[in-house]
Amino acid sequence: MGRAYEVRKASIQKTGAARGKIYASYAKEIYQAAKNGGTEPDSNAKLKRLMDRAKKEQVPSDIIKRAIDKVNSGVDETYVEATYEMFGPSGSTFVIECLTDNLNRSVSDVRAVANKCHTKIGAIGSVTYNYDHLCIISFKGLDEEATMDALIEAGVDFIDMEVEDGEVIIYGNPTDLFAIKEAITNKLPNVEFIMDDITYIAKEKVKLSGEDKELFDRIMTMLDDVEDVQHVYHNVEE
Repeated sequence: MGRAYEVRKASIQKTGAARGKIYASYAKEIYQAAKNGGTEPDSNAKLKRLMDRAKKEQVPSDIIKRAIDKVNSGVDETYVEATYEMFGPSGSTFVIECLTDNLNRSVSDVRAVANKCHTKIGAIGSVTYNYDHLCIISFKGLDEEATMDALIEAGVDFIDMEVEDGEVIIYGNPTDLFAIKEAITNKLPNVEFIMDDITYIAKEKVKLSGEDKELFDRIMTMLDDVEDVQHVYHNVEE
């Protein structure tokens, strides 16, 4: 199965987490996107993308509205992105994305997980070099040739493309996400994107069993409980 399968699987796993954590994560991301780019989704592509994804994950509309209303009412909060890299048991690794208003708290909380699980935090790049950092966009309505033409006409680069059961899946650099979507929308105005995500996908997987798998599961559970953690990517085959 292709890389898109890994993203779908991760998405399914995330929806199994506590709903409250998912709601809070989207509230922070939507607030920050609205603060940085404006509260009108028609003129703020990042905000529109987050709102669409939140609705797909069944985040209540009042949570989305409250996050945007905070910006309109002048509430001043600042969240920054932070990425931490962690080594787990038997060659397993983690890429941990946080969105936080307190960097000292986020690094302390992530480090506490590592300490309690007898693992360690890695230096910048010590884990991520073994991952592909990609945007993934998928949709139906064009064939591969028409999709290629749309991207070439728009002058948009992409890394790879595949087709599965009529679904076109485009892989690109994270910074090209919106340009790729715009190129497809210009060709197919009523397109509904099945997936538009920015993710880390491990180049090689490891298989864990026994105590190693138990420790891995414990790390994932503890990271999910950390307030500032938004996404966790790993290289463990499941």
